[in-house]
Amino acid sequence: MSLSEELIWRGFQAETTIKDPVKLDSRPSKKFYMGADPSADSLTIGNLATLMMCACFVRHGYEPYLLVGGATGQIGDPKDNGERDLKSLEEVEHNKKCIGEQMQRIVKAPNLTLVDNYDWFKDMKYLDFLREVGKAFSMTQLLDRQFVQARIGEGGSGISYAEFSYTLIQGYDFLHLYRKYGIDLQLCGADQFGNCSSGIHLIRRLENATADAWSTPLIIDPASGRKFGKSEGNAIWLAAHDNGSGNFTSVFDFYQFWLSQPDSAVEYLLKIYTLLEKPEIEQVMQEQTLHPENRVAQKALALGVTEVVHGKEKARGVEELTKKLFSNELTESEILGLDEYLATAKCGTMLFDALVKTGLANSKTEARKLASAGAISINGEKVREDTVIDKVALLKRGKNKFAIVK
Repeated sequence: MSLSEELIWRGFQAETTIKDPVKLDSRPSKKFYMGADPSADSLTIGNLATLMMCACFVRHGYEPYLLVGGATGQIGDPKDNGERDLKSLEEVEHNKKCIGEQMQRIVKAPNLTLVDNYDWFKDMKYLDFLREVGKAFSMTQLLDRQFVQARIGEGGSGISYAEFSYTLIQGYDFLHLYRKYGIDLQLCGADQFGNCSSGIHLIRRLENATADAWSTPLIIDPASGRKFGKSEGNAIWLAAHDNGSGNFTSVFDFYQFWLSQPDSAVEYLLKIYTLLEKPEIEQVMQEQTLHPENRVAQKALALGVTEVVHGKEKARGVEELTKKLFSNELTESEILGLDEYLATAKCGTMLFDALVKTGLANSKTEARKLASAGAISINGEKVREDTVIDKVALLKRGKNKFAIVK
């Protein structure tokens, strides 16, 4: 299967400047870049879809340049509904490190180059930027952007000059990478295509050259109908442990999320989020059709995505753990080894605090309500009141959410 065929089969095609996808198969320059802003210290499965598309390009011989936005992260990618809170420089630096590691782990390539746009913006003079970049855009072009229209139109929240200029900064990234590395292709999620076009415009205007952008559709949560992403409040994080902000999803919860996907969505998700090839997915879906009660496709999906993000060893481990947890076969010594897969609180912690610490409850108020309703158990025994947990314990919320105290 060629690159163009695989992109279309997997569903990695949304808005693009490339009219004939087949041209990707024999493109003279096989370099691309894809960027992410450090707005959090973990990426989500929304970002993962774009990274899986990048990995597809890499498998077909493309050289990846992954950009961590140390400069753009200090402003924030504009939302349709209001200004982002500014991050401190220390927070941006911390987030850069965390997401850079995640990007490199998923887009595996011996020739991968990680770049940071702060490196070329830190010494740039404001007047130089206005003369080179600002003069290349008309206000009409910028005011026509969808996010600007949403913010300044009737009922809009308004927009700061900083966020208004974000697209110029990202556009300059593309220009800089074109000049330094000869990169003439940017990959992105569909929501970033407008920002990509700013770079294409600059390259055409200032270098008299052609560049392209290829985007992948935003992935929609089949349960809620909302896109996968942190701004939607339904984030599934790629980080398995707390890096300081609470933005993490344990390996177990990550696996369970995919295991619980509905039959109607599972083939679509298998193509996007796993490395299974077409014959393998066809075989899985054939078995699913014959015996849907066995949930073969959901198991293949959960195992496949977890392998991509957390590695084969942890994926196989959480697969076995899932079987044991739901058969109540765990011994105390086995519970002690679960911190690789489950969120953990320390012995001596009060129950409600432990529920919040491990993400089984969003607040102590919610923890109290869950316990009163009989939804919380410690080592299989329902607990309705707050109590100190002074020994190794397995906490359970509802039917399939777990954490440990050790």
